[in-house]
Amino acid sequence: MKNLSIVDCQFSIEILPLCRNEGSVLKMKVCIAEKPSVAREIAEIVGATNRMNGYLEGNGYQVTWTFGHLCTLKEPHEYTADWKRWSLGSLPMIPPRFGIKLIDNPSYEQQFKIIEGLMKNAEMVINCGDAGQEGELIQRWVMQKAGCKCPVYRLWISSLTEESIREGRVFKI
Repeated sequence: MKNLSIVDCQFSIEILPLCRNEGSVLKMKVCIAEKPSVAREIAEIVGATNRMNGYLEGNGYQVTWTFGHLCTLKEPHEYTADWKRWSLGSLPMIPPRFGIKLIDNPSYEQQFKIIEGLMKNAEMVINCGDAGQEGELIQRWVMQKAGCKCPVYRLWISSLTEESIREGRVFKI
């Protein structure tokens, strides 16, 4: 499944079925964009026209969004109380494993809960974040924090025009 377009994902049932029913849960493709305006553009192209709370749904897709930086690295004191007060003696402050956390904002927390629920029931996730390193990191942190277990694909586009989105390529990562 290499080099597919977002349109191929939608219309080519032999390549990627629109959605799969597992028991009583309908498995859908979850597209996650970096902001609501991009999510609306993608949703229109894939046919996800039903407005839901925090996402758009339809045609086997659920298209949702972050608000840019939804997650961030934990602060030093969140690893150990010894790092709450800065001192030269506690340097370097390198945790055994860096952790991520949600940014403390009620709107972000609400949107994250929606994303987390969608990912738990997803057949696959298509990362539609900005193509640069920062955009990739933003989405990866959200997927990691949400405990995403399904296959993840990457939509690669150079601009946000309808033509560019339609011609964008989807790669398995």
